Amino acid sequence: MSQHFDALETRAPHEREAALMAALPAQVAHAQSHAPAMAELLKGVDASRITSRAALAQLPVIRKYELLERQKAARAAGGSVFGGFSTLGFGAAMPRVFASPGTIYEPEGTRKDYWRMARTMFAAGFRPGELIHNCFSYHFTPAGSMMETGAHALGCTVFPGGIGQTEQQVAAMAELQPAGYIGTPSFLKIILEKAAEMGQPLPSLRKALVSGEAFPPSLRDWMTAHGVAAYQCYATADVGLIAYETEAREGLVLDEGVLVEIVRPGTGDPVPEGEVGELVITTFNTDYPLIRFGTGDLSAILPGTCPTGRTGTRIKGWMGRADQTTKIRGMFVHPAQVAEIVKRFPEVTKARLVVTGAMANDQMTLHVETPHLADAALKNKLSDVVRDVTKLRGDVQLVAQGSLANDGKVIEDARSYE
Repeated sequence: MSQHFDALETRAPHEREAALMAALPAQVAHAQSHAPAMAELLKGVDASRITSRAALAQLPVIRKYELLERQKAARAAGGSVFGGFSTLGFGAAMPRVFASPGTIYEPEGTRKDYWRMARTMFAAGFRPGELIHNCFSYHFTPAGSMMETGAHALGCTVFPGGIGQTEQQVAAMAELQPAGYIGTPSFLKIILEKAAEMGQPLPSLRKALVSGEAFPPSLRDWMTAHGVAAYQCYATADVGLIAYETEAREGLVLDEGVLVEIVRPGTGDPVPEGEVGELVITTFNTDYPLIRFGTGDLSAILPGTCPTGRTGTRIKGWMGRADQTTKIRGMFVHPAQVAEIVKRFPEVTKARLVVTGAMANDQMTLHVETPHLADAALKNKLSDVVRDVTKLRGDVQLVAQGSLANDGKVIEDARSYE
């Protein structure tokens, strides 16, 4: 049996890029024609010209909080619950609708493997004809359905375990003998510990696909020691599967059905390869055509290709949150404001706003990478612009290029709250 889900995974990188670029103009045009919110956001854009990453980078990023605001405004006005982002209406074309915290509503269409999860299940070792014990939530959020529809597309049967009722989960696993588990890693650990406490062996449970929370190497190794090979994937309710782990255990391989950019937080500007930034996703889902959707999550490109033969780009995995908005002296300061400061100075390559001090005694310093370390005039101009943009006074420190950490932080809150 092949170790790859399909031939798409082993395409030459230039073939994959060409296919993505060829599909991009049609998806932009479709979003403009069928999703009112995207039509407004992309007003004046000639879809036929969006044929490169450079052209795509000129389009606005729609971030999660903006999606939420538009949904709320539309609902308040008696409009679409989806805020004009969905091309579907209620009925046979939309069998389910889900809710994520906020509340953000997401549609589910009828297309087979709607969320594209079969690929990551295959990479985790699941195969057609197996029974999967699915412990993701089956209410409100789409995680349970995301995994179930992917399992069905792969040719597997699903036991909808959901969350909670640990002893019953153990009993069902002991009797049904599933090939593996899908759910959060923390709940799998709880189940394994409960099974040991009950003296109930689970001999069939030898593999798992986990997501929804951090999966540190220490927990992965704990599961391996208990006989379960667990792999992780990164997906969201907005765009489905984004990236998945393979047996190589080297980062996460990007899914074949999304176009991924990594941008400087607070902007839509792509960062150099290897630099940490916000993951921005363009989907080719015609039912929910999100173009340049900002996930709010940080990651970075991992050089090279996967030793398993998959040729897709890899990312380092989840590395934190990109929304670093911080309240300073009663004022909110956003990453976009730091980016605005940098844009005004071509001699500045990177900046980080560091907030120190104790409660009610905030001190704000903008650390700026520049080759002009002794330029007092530059420092004074930066101080003026910091005040102009943020409405707050702050110090400026000129630092050597490459000295700021590559962790995606644009605003660092280093205050003491004791």
